[in-house]
Amino acid sequence: MNKFFKYIIGLSLLFMSCKNEKDKTTDSLEQKPMNILFIAVDDLRPELNFYGANHIQSPNLDKLAEESLVFNRAYCNIPVCGASRASLLTGLRPTRHRFIDYSTRADVDVPDAISLPRLLKQNGYTTIADGKIYHNVEDDVSSWNSIWFPEGNIRNYQLEKNIKENGNANLAVAGATAFEMAEVNDTAYFDGKIAQKGIADLQKLKNKNTPFFLAIGFMKPHLPFNAPKKYWDLYDRSKIEFPDSYLQPESTPKQAFHNFGELRNYGNIPKKGDIPDDLAKELIHGYYACVSYVDAQIGLVLDELKRLELEDDTIVVLWGDHGWNLGDHQLWCKHSTFETALRTPLVIKVPGKTNGQKTDAITEYIDIYPSLAELIGVEAPKSLDGQSFVPLLNGETPEKDWAVSKFKDAVTLIKGDLFYTEWTKDDGVAYARMLFDHKTDPLELDNLAEKPEYLETVNQLAKELRAKWGKDFLK
Repeated sequence: MNKFFKYIIGLSLLFMSCKNEKDKTTDSLEQKPMNILFIAVDDLRPELNFYGANHIQSPNLDKLAEESLVFNRAYCNIPVCGASRASLLTGLRPTRHRFIDYSTRADVDVPDAISLPRLLKQNGYTTIADGKIYHNVEDDVSSWNSIWFPEGNIRNYQLEKNIKENGNANLAVAGATAFEMAEVNDTAYFDGKIAQKGIADLQKLKNKNTPFFLAIGFMKPHLPFNAPKKYWDLYDRSKIEFPDSYLQPESTPKQAFHNFGELRNYGNIPKKGDIPDDLAKELIHGYYACVSYVDAQIGLVLDELKRLELEDDTIVVLWGDHGWNLGDHQLWCKHSTFETALRTPLVIKVPGKTNGQKTDAITEYIDIYPSLAELIGVEAPKSLDGQSFVPLLNGETPEKDWAVSKFKDAVTLIKGDLFYTEWTKDDGVAYARMLFDHKTDPLELDNLAEKPEYLETVNQLAKELRAKWGKDFLK
């Protein structure tokens, strides 16, 4: 064989080798799982423009909703932060003795559970928690490559008077105020710092060869309602109105109400009785300001995701850990099974699949874990209690059309327009009941449970509740 033919053959082999390497690289890129940006917002209720409200300014959340699937009927499984987060991140239902209150730790209540971040870490994801993801920053610590929380007092006051009155207490104390309006920049408060840390992590993750699960947990609008003054200035307090359900009907069981101790702990809140109207409107004003403040921080993170050209490779999930009462039923805070405490904002943006769709399908927070696992092609643990909502992204009708939530003795079955609650003892026997039909009573003011004409409906719902609250519920 002469030198010319050897040269031609050599070039051909080199070309085929380069082509094979290119094909391998292309296949590798195509097979790389999607990143996940997991945004949690503390105490955020679905009082937002894309849910039909028009009085809170949240342009960045509105924009995200326009690119996402919006869940009109998403419900937390327990309306208290620590327990709700532990349930969501493990995909397991609360029971009589599991996931109880704000101090719940997943690694204590279910130490053998494979949490969502753990599953992703086991499957090659870089897992990062910035801000408040679990309630306790040390919970499930081995599931994360990195955990960060801002330094300082968790009440995060900026005004000297409030700092002095609060002292070193991380919980609300008698002298502390329930809200603060300060002439400071956005990064003075924790959420501004959390956004900047999330942005810095996105920049670091940009050039990694592994997919990432970046969880960013914002603190507001949790009490105290502290936000820079410019966000308070967005609202005219004289135009703020009380909710239409600003009353407590006699037909509603007394067990449904509470003394909103979380709010009463603050020094400028009466220890008993109704909140005076002027103070109530100031609280609502502060809540709105905090929503606008956290919206601005989320916008910064989403803008950076786009600037880094990561948004086409990243699933974005935004959720609030539970609802919140802003005077609804003359209640404040969560800790109840009215819809205002159970219904939550939930949006998911999946590149190439979502573009502002909305669904009325009933969705539970335990459904988020199996859904994300399916979207990235990772097999979820068999122990999960939730059901994937991925069929909704394909325009299909889900098989499950119900949800179950609980708080202390109260357990609620949500099915269609019916909200049925029982207060039960350890043996599962009910000692109080509550039934609302949202088709005729969306504000939950007319308890039907004790009306003779609804006896058959109540009996049927009681059976369904026990069939659906989980096999381990009474253990």
